[in-house]
Amino acid sequence: MASSRFLSQNAPLALGALRIMSGLLFLAHGTQKFLSFPLGERAGSGLALDNPGAFAGLIEIVTGLLIALGLFTRPAAFVASGTMAAAYFLAHAPQNPFPVNNGGDAAILYCFVFLYFVFAGPGALNAEKLFGKKRG
Repeated sequence: MASSRFLSQNAPLALGALRIMSGLLFLAHGTQKFLSFPLGERAGSGLALDNPGAFAGLIEIVTGLLIALGLFTRPAAFVASGTMAAAYFLAHAPQNPFPVNNGGDAAILYCFVFLYFVFAGPGALNAEKLFGKKRG
């Protein structure tokens, strides 16, 4: 079993990996909603800003990219977390009280992961270091 010292020393790398993967997956949700890519049963309406899902998709693209890059991580994660909270209560919760039944479990998970990034920062492997902002 790995020592706690080894695990603690590599926590910033694990946080960075979580940030990168969460940001990329969030970006993919946004491209599907806003750009209809990739095509599938959940493809959005394209570039039209005529529904709340399209606005959410645009926010997911911008914040997902920023979070994945580790650039302006805390403000981007704050906006993304709030977007997912709103998505859950406006779109999912009215359908059924149970997240696993209303399809909102991913929205809840994204909301809390991004809220964690607001407090924890970007972790390792982030673009903020390129601009001289050292954050943990």
